[in-house]
Amino acid sequence: MTLNNLEIDTLVVGAGQAGVAMSEHLSKLGVPHLVLERKRIAEAWRSGRWDSLVANGPAWHDRFPGLAFDLDPDAFAGKEQVADYFEQYVRKYNLPVRTGVEVKRVLRNSDRPGFTIDTNQGVIHANRVVAATGPFQRPVIPAIAPQDPGLHQLHSAAYYNPEQLPEGAVLVVGAGSSGVQIAEELLRAGRQVYLSVGAHDRPPRSYRNRDFCWWLGVLGEWDAEIAKPGREHVTIAVSGARGGHTVDFRALAHQGMTLVGLTQSFEGGVARFQDNLAENIKRGDENYLALLDAADAYVARNGLDLPEEPEARKRLPDPACLTQPLRELDLAQAQISTIIWATGYGVDFSWLQVDTFDANGKPQHQRGVSKEPGVYFLGLPWLSRRGSSFIWGVWHDAKHVAGHIATQRTYLAYRDREQRADAEQTSSISNVSTFGAH
Repeated sequence: MTLNNLEIDTLVVGAGQAGVAMSEHLSKLGVPHLVLERKRIAEAWRSGRWDSLVANGPAWHDRFPGLAFDLDPDAFAGKEQVADYFEQYVRKYNLPVRTGVEVKRVLRNSDRPGFTIDTNQGVIHANRVVAATGPFQRPVIPAIAPQDPGLHQLHSAAYYNPEQLPEGAVLVVGAGSSGVQIAEELLRAGRQVYLSVGAHDRPPRSYRNRDFCWWLGVLGEWDAEIAKPGREHVTIAVSGARGGHTVDFRALAHQGMTLVGLTQSFEGGVARFQDNLAENIKRGDENYLALLDAADAYVARNGLDLPEEPEARKRLPDPACLTQPLRELDLAQAQISTIIWATGYGVDFSWLQVDTFDANGKPQHQRGVSKEPGVYFLGLPWLSRRGSSFIWGVWHDAKHVAGHIATQRTYLAYRDREQRADAEQTSSISNVSTFGAH
């Protein structure tokens, strides 16, 4: 199929989990559409993650309803398995995905409905556009990063394995799921690791024989529609590595990792950290215990026969790096050769040149339906609920967005029918007038 001058009802940009889910629902509703992906299906899972990455949720949870992973439901799928899963999903439902096509610009038409889309393979015309590029578009390294050519610095998106790093100690900045898993992998590889810990949630991997994903589900946390004030972007320290385990910062410290507070600045080869390590660890502990309390209350309230787990509330002694935290670290003296920035991502919608962004470039939408008619967003955190950026959550969000598109098509079909009827009536009157003139 030639793309240049192609006309399509709905164009979906991105063939990761969001784009694939969108395509399935549009297909079921009979909406003509096309999905464009600049690289491969689910490319970010293959080349934008480290080699040993596994999904943070078990296989029974982190999937679409229409297809199960071919592995133990309680196992954690590796990144290649996840990417293969989405490719298999596209084949199963015969979804119209075109790879190797980059969308460069989307403009609203000024003289007719819809949008004109410039791609590296020609111009496309569409009535609607769905931005399904997800939240992990642009790796963010803070401006405080030292300008030192002697230091090897990279974002977690460019980290693949310990062997790619030069010899020496490593400072990992950021202790969410990515940062803590990378830091632990480096520690197990024999590296001296310093981990900069900010504010975080720290759920148990499992409790009373149920994974934390199950607990958040039955407790209604995944469906929470509004984030608690100040906690919209708090990172979650959780791991599915090596079969899944609870992240325990004290245990990592007792194994040889040095914990430090939030990274504040670099000057003259010295890193400085905020004096908030103890407070950040304390709040993570409180989050952990709060989930245990809520789970216990749920068990009692519903009379469930789930084994008690008193060991889950025991805590290791505070390590020296927590009781006497470092405020400064001479990088050369500590033999630090690498800094890994596990500092998250930003979105990049520069290609979407329509009136739907606020002064900070944030998309303005309601459950993915943009303020700009005909433009939709999918895959963003808190699009409709806490679970929106998870695999299963994006599937449910896509169902809502696809339904909105189908409804709009119904209204427009009625309008077009009325216009055709008017045109036919005008034509009939014209014919009668012409007949009378003769």
